Amino acid sequence: MDINGITSFRDLILAPLGANEILVIACDSLGGVGPKPHDNVKTPADVVGKFTVRVPLMEVLACGASPFAVVNTLNVEMEPTGTGFIKGIREEIMMAGLSDDIAITGSTEENTTTCQSGLGITVIGRAAKSELRLGKSGAGDLVVCMGWPKVGSEVLDGTENADPVLVKKLLTLPYVREILPVGSCGVLYEAELLALGSGNRLALMPFPNIDLQKHKSAGPSTCILVSIEEIYLTALSELTDLPLFIIGSLAKK
Repeated sequence: MDINGITSFRDLILAPLGANEILVIACDSLGGVGPKPHDNVKTPADVVGKFTVRVPLMEVLACGASPFAVVNTLNVEMEPTGTGFIKGIREEIMMAGLSDDIAITGSTEENTTTCQSGLGITVIGRAAKSELRLGKSGAGDLVVCMGWPKVGSEVLDGTENADPVLVKKLLTLPYVREILPVGSCGVLYEAELLALGSGNRLALMPFPNIDLQKHKSAGPSTCILVSIEEIYLTALSELTDLPLFIIGSLAKK
């Protein structure tokens, strides 16, 4: 991908850093989930921080970039809620093996009392242009969903959720063309974006076990899409305990 100026690609902002590097920016937000009185889904503050940073962290990693900064903008007071959010953010970064590489900064709301949780998180990374994994899929590749799309209280069971550790594993596999965390628009929307970004179209395959889930939000990216050649499907399935579903294949427009 040739990037000569600041541009957007899917949910990412890309900007050239000199001749050979790319700055990659991703963000996510959350509201109404947390320990506050008016939160719709009651959740400990550290869990909220953990899952909210997970989304932009995976998005930056998935495109082949190395995160180096996390910015959190919290609509809550520092003590006790903000401290809990930040604790979860740090734990997720540590779990991903990135604690020595990332600086964390942010802001809290100290001027008024809040009764509902809300936060935004931005992750910034950098990548060599030659290592950027965007638009790399080819005609004939399968688009495979790893994990189930889940949202709200469904996420909190702690099982069958994609995470940054899985993304980092996938990045080491030469047969994985692209990795795309699924967001609130659902599996089908993201699969079509993956196809479009590589100059192809998506040819859907009818798989009833995932069919009803294609338009459902995946919350904090509880599932991810990968593009691979069909011969590597077995190898991919052996990599994880997450359920795998073939969404379709890529075809020339």
